[in-house]
Amino acid sequence: MAKRMAFFLLFLVAAFAASFAAPTTAQAQNSPLLIKLGEARAKKSLIAFPPLQFLGTPGAGSNYQAVGTELFNVIMNDLSVSSYFQFLPQSAFLEDTAKTGLRPAPADPKGFSFQSWSQIGADFLIRGAFSVAGKDVELEIYLYHVPKANLVFGKKYKGTTNTIRQIAHTFSNDVLEQLTGEKGPFLSRLVVASDRGGGQWREIYTMDWDAANPERISSHKSIAMSPAWSWDGKKIAYTAAVQRRRGAPRNHDMFLYDVASGKRSLLSFRQGMNSGASFDPDGKSMYLTVSQGNSPDIYKMSLNGDLELRMTKGPNGAMNVEPNVSRDGSKIAFSSDRSGRTMIFSMNASGGDVKRLTQAGQFNASPSWSPDGKKIAFAGFESNHFDIFVMNADGTGMIRLTKATKPNGREANNEDPSFSPDGRFVMYTSDRTGKNQIYISTVDGSEERRVTNDNFNYYKARWSPNLD
Repeated sequence: MAKRMAFFLLFLVAAFAASFAAPTTAQAQNSPLLIKLGEARAKKSLIAFPPLQFLGTPGAGSNYQAVGTELFNVIMNDLSVSSYFQFLPQSAFLEDTAKTGLRPAPADPKGFSFQSWSQIGADFLIRGAFSVAGKDVELEIYLYHVPKANLVFGKKYKGTTNTIRQIAHTFSNDVLEQLTGEKGPFLSRLVVASDRGGGQWREIYTMDWDAANPERISSHKSIAMSPAWSWDGKKIAYTAAVQRRRGAPRNHDMFLYDVASGKRSLLSFRQGMNSGASFDPDGKSMYLTVSQGNSPDIYKMSLNGDLELRMTKGPNGAMNVEPNVSRDGSKIAFSSDRSGRTMIFSMNASGGDVKRLTQAGQFNASPSWSPDGKKIAFAGFESNHFDIFVMNADGTGMIRLTKATKPNGREANNEDPSFSPDGRFVMYTSDRTGKNQIYISTVDGSEERRVTNDNFNYYKARWSPNLD
């Protein structure tokens, strides 16, 4: 993990240092945003993305074709998932893009014609080329606004063959930021519990947001669960059922993992349950559920393991679990059966002003705040299955995001929501295929995509902050 992060940081320095204004007749604009977020849901922008050109002469053993294919496919997937674009088929192109330049005519005698793209209805055009020299990779790429014949931006991104995906993800993020004013989530990562290591165990894994580059970070040969990111993406907390000494029962202890060093430390090992971590944005403490042989309650704990504040106390032996803190640190959402059925509640950061947010359903669990603190996603159980819902922070305006069936026709379970760092998507797990796989949905439920596509099971997936 540390080596990979080092490559990534070197790439970022090179990529952004190489940003430039392209010398073309179509000059970059500091104009109003070209995609307005509300309108994008009603009508997607048509975008043309010809294959990337290769600059240079292939050497012996060159892997340039694989490099170009991966750059193209990652960008295509990112921008498709964004839900803002509809890609024009290459069969509709009027130009031979292998024979025209990256910049428009007449400034470039071999340049492309904006008219060729406006005739097929393109709103945006991406033109790019790449080169490979040993392990060094460079991507030169431009985004154009076709109706105005304007350059939106052009950049060179430099990295290595180990950072091809990061180069592509960075360009995709830049596209969204330039067009909408908000950066995309494509450099973020996931942390999740999974049985992908084989056997009956569940370990903790990190992976890119699109499930590429999975890395196992725990090795307990046990059941590890409920991972959580710190707000700066530098630490991960999780719980594992561990046996401290031979013959002793397993206890649910909480561990803290440092992403850069790969070091793991035991954080909370009180007898009973130590689970459900949610980091305070101050970077000094977290919230978690501790049972200590009694009904579980929520505590605030420092990152050296000292309990600082008991947030809940029943009432009447009630269960209070799954704390999730808002980005500004002012509110905690949690689930509790204090009302009889388990429902979603909120309280302030000192444990006061407790409010019940959900009223319906048999069982509501796993609350997750949106980054702007305006919405909460949760899993609601009714008619013998879970679905994902999103509501306003005060419990109003509830909508259902999921509804799926298994191959046998029964309703599938959709659980454990987590917002993307830009707030545009909600991630969750679903057993609709027979295995617990990861899916994402737009926050309004209009589009859904499958993220993992294998025969493993995934539990409690959590989206990191943006890591750029």
